Amino acid sequence: MTENAADPVAAAGPPTLSDADLVARARGCDNDAYAAIVRRHNQRLFRIARSILKDEADAEDAVQDAYIQVFRNLDTLRDDANLGAWLARITVNEALTRLRRRRPMVGLEAVDDATETQDARMTADSLGTTRRDDPEALAARREIKTAVEHAIDRLPTHFRMVFVACAVEQMSIEEAATCLALPRNTVKTRFHRAKRRLREMLGAEIMSALPESFAFRGKDCDRMTARVLARLAEEQA
Repeated sequence: MTENAADPVAAAGPPTLSDADLVARARGCDNDAYAAIVRRHNQRLFRIARSILKDEADAEDAVQDAYIQVFRNLDTLRDDANLGAWLARITVNEALTRLRRRRPMVGLEAVDDATETQDARMTADSLGTTRRDDPEALAARREIKTAVEHAIDRLPTHFRMVFVACAVEQMSIEEAATCLALPRNTVKTRFHRAKRRLREMLGAEIMSALPESFAFRGKDCDRMTARVLARLAEEQA
């Protein structure tokens, strides 16, 4: 499936159509609305699932199942504007379910979530680095992208999922806490500790490439959209 720039719904992320608008259309089994929702949220959901599972194929399966679960139950969504947060929560649950099937897993709540004494404000992109947009810096980011992703994968799961949400996907602390079903202070603490570990592994300059990590665009987005629509068509047949 390809994007149709002439169709504001199929274009998947137009500012004129809110999530609430798309949910209203999707309740009527509008395939264009389904596709628009999938395209709009694909990268964020993939990054969340990938941060838990460390496997691209498993992450895609988790995201696909999350979409199907949400589309089956749209009538239970109380606030249509909260679709993104709901999708993220379902994706986290799907990914954690797959992770538990692989091996025994200590509950995330058992991890120390003590609040750091440092009370400095942590925003979604507060990596302690200065971004450079000159061609040389952009080329360097592309070259080290793989190294950055490998370093992120070396973080413990409970740190990795918070770090990807806040630093890579650039959610606010509040957004990440809502999506991951964690207390705000826990998110702040884990984000701080994950950043510290990555700086030790990579250095501040390399960390400037984080926003390009685990991209899910183009053909990946097309593939996911086609898979979700095919499953919905099978169920509706």
